[in-house]
Amino acid sequence: MVVASTGWWLGSIVFFLIWIAIAFWPARVAGRKGHSFFGYFIFSLIFFPAALIVAYLVQDRRATA
Repeated sequence: MVVASTGWWLGSIVFFLIWIAIAFWPARVAGRKGHSFFGYFIFSLIFFPAALIVAYLVQDRRATA
């Protein structure tokens, strides 16, 4: 019983850490384009697929025209 409960906690912690690590992906993409890193990080924590698509489709604010 102890092993099962330990495995559950360990699996939850690993899942949580991977979830946070993956949320950095859209945030970094948007940050490099001149958008809010923190805003996209929160967005990607809640809606990762949408945040990733939006981060790649938004216009680059740092581009010189």
